[in-house]
Amino acid sequence: MYGSNGIIGASDKKNAAAGTIVVGRVGTYCGSIYLAKTDCWVTDNAIKAVTKNDNDPRYIFFLLGTLGLNNLRAGSGQPLLNQQILSSIPVTAPTPLEQRAIAATLGALDDKIELNRKMNATLEAMARALFRDWFVDFGPTRAKMEARAPYLSPDLWPLFPARLDDDGKPEGWAEKPLDQIADFLNGLALQKFPAESDTDSLAVIKIAELRNGVTANSNRASRKVPPQYVVQDRDFLFSWSGSLLAKFWTGGEGALNQHLFKVTSDRYPAWFYSEWVQHHLDDFQVIAASKATTMGHIQRGHLKAAKTICPPDHVIARLGEVVAPLIARIVGNELASRTLAQTRDLLLPRLMSGEVRVAEAERLLETTI
Repeated sequence: MYGSNGIIGASDKKNAAAGTIVVGRVGTYCGSIYLAKTDCWVTDNAIKAVTKNDNDPRYIFFLLGTLGLNNLRAGSGQPLLNQQILSSIPVTAPTPLEQRAIAATLGALDDKIELNRKMNATLEAMARALFRDWFVDFGPTRAKMEARAPYLSPDLWPLFPARLDDDGKPEGWAEKPLDQIADFLNGLALQKFPAESDTDSLAVIKIAELRNGVTANSNRASRKVPPQYVVQDRDFLFSWSGSLLAKFWTGGEGALNQHLFKVTSDRYPAWFYSEWVQHHLDDFQVIAASKATTMGHIQRGHLKAAKTICPPDHVIARLGEVVAPLIARIVGNELASRTLAQTRDLLLPRLMSGEVRVAEAERLLETTI
């Protein structure tokens, strides 16, 4: 089910076929463009666009993305993009044959990005399954207590205690509050650090950027921001209000806005504390949703109430040899997808205008994909 800002849910009915282009019609992000890969339901907050004659849907999707539709919106209280505005935009397009060639070239980049996304979903599921079994369900310890056969490699199996203590956790392991295994640095009100130039400034990382990445609409801040509030690729960020999200940042250098934590630790590795934040995220979201305010949030007291189970340091280090590479691959795929998206966005207007021919673009992509 598509709304003005992409997929918003699911429906057992359909009113649009695969290949339909969905254009956001109302709201801040009106003019957003999506290409439906399956049959779907499009709400009245969006416009369904179907190509005429033999024009290629994927080409038209890319073409619409070059038009800056959000800048053509009408209204101030409730921004709106309507049929009249769309019908007034002049465009040129090559023959359907050339359209399909251009769409295939650009689509190869999108396909690789989608492949990385699916790969990351698998890697994340693997990391979460291992983490839950080891640190939440205490699977190896329970297996030893029940005299079941080892299901981990011989070098990992001895790391797990053979019994649970009186508190129900593996013997010799400690229970600690979440705020004791990591530091949670809250961001700044960055309007106090206005950008001094467009070329020498930092993107402001807000909740929207954490969800969708840095865009042309992102605010900018001065590089005079204190260094601890500068975000780099691979930093772990956690939004504690609004839409509670937690992820490793892969959007390039930026400045940490208020309502976001940068999570670090002098003792524990990133894979360990990030997985504990992810483990508690559902509970945090429930707490935030229960707040009787316009923007739900959690407080530092909730970090203290969230418990973690910590093995001895040498056990964490050894188990990290299994989990950390999974996390590293996830982050690496995200960074690769960012490069692919930048390449696509660089080629898009040049292919559309004919400045770059398909054959030339294909040669460039041989070294990218």
